Amino acid sequence: MQFLKDLHLNVKHHFEKGGKLEFFYPLWEAQFTGLFTPGEVTRTASHVRDGLDNKRLMITVVIALVPCILMAMYNTGYQAHLAIANGAVPIDSWQAWLFESTGIPFDFKNPISCVLYGALHYVPVVIAAMATGGIIEPLVAMIRKHEINEGFLVTGMLIPLILPPTIPIWMVVVGTAFGIVFAKEIFGGTGMNFLNPALTTRAFLFFAYPAALSGDPAWIAADFAGVDSFTGATWLAQAAVSGEMALANASWMDAFLGFVPGSMGETSALACLIGAVLLIWTGIGSWRTMAGVLFGTIVMAGFLNVVGSETNPMFGVPWYWHAVLGGWAFGLVFKATDPISSAFTYPGKLVYGTAIVVLVVLIRVVNPAYPEGMMLAILFMNMFAPLIDHFFVQANVRRREARYAA
Repeated sequence: MQFLKDLHLNVKHHFEKGGKLEFFYPLWEAQFTGLFTPGEVTRTASHVRDGLDNKRLMITVVIALVPCILMAMYNTGYQAHLAIANGAVPIDSWQAWLFESTGIPFDFKNPISCVLYGALHYVPVVIAAMATGGIIEPLVAMIRKHEINEGFLVTGMLIPLILPPTIPIWMVVVGTAFGIVFAKEIFGGTGMNFLNPALTTRAFLFFAYPAALSGDPAWIAADFAGVDSFTGATWLAQAAVSGEMALANASWMDAFLGFVPGSMGETSALACLIGAVLLIWTGIGSWRTMAGVLFGTIVMAGFLNVVGSETNPMFGVPWYWHAVLGGWAFGLVFKATDPISSAFTYPGKLVYGTAIVVLVVLIRVVNPAYPEGMMLAILFMNMFAPLIDHFFVQANVRRREARYAA
């Protein structure tokens, strides 16, 4: 760390002399804000001081993501090894070549083998996302002349977790750049955006490159074409075709633990639950938003179960299956509770969370061609969060006016 500090001071001294490279100093400075405490701190009265600053908030969220990150690496390798055990072959990629060169077998019963093969797919995506954000965000901030901070730390960790393991690296770079510029920097940077940048990245990639982010082959890093005994479809996609019948022979506990195909970090409801405990305990994640999502899932899914349908089997899927399939749990904990793009008022958070999951269940059930729904529902409600807060703030103003009217 001392070496980095000395390097930073030497480069700063060089840039302070001026010259053609002076413009690029903020880009260099931005790379160190995540490592060191800023030198600009308050020293005189009167100031309100809080132990939780932006950096601590971001790091706490990253710590809450650790169970999902570990599960992302393990389950990515596990699903690929399981497919290979059922007759599939490894995808012709540098990851497969490097893994085979270690001499470790493709064994889904070997945790080390699963984690290593999964890491070969997950880690490059993280590096690509973080490198893209570390360059694009300060660069655009300099051009638009607004503050540069470490706000991309969490976004850069979230993006790989909501992508499939087979995503090409160049798509990660393009999608991350789009999400940063059009969902965040164009509105003024961290704290000014009304859309979640990570979800915007995912939505852009889904609509721009649907073949890479949908369909059975996207979720498993193995080529199972022609293998009749194995499918790469997510359980949610199977339920969209056969409803509860597709889940009759499935294990709810496997879905809860995360041993199912899907985006790298979204499969384990247990890992998300562990993160939720930390976020609620530290006050960073709103329990009201989470409660609204859970309540809405129970009510909406239960209502559709009662209504029923002879032609649409998704009407029969109970709420507890919705809660462990797809990105429901990950969206509940890490996306719906985004303190910037979600509602701010306490009752608004409950309404916001409930509205999200009502849309999710409707998309999953009424439109089985797109069985996920969590990403689009949260992005849609991001746009309505300010309106929800407006109504509750105005209602509170009217109550106070009536209470203290002369």
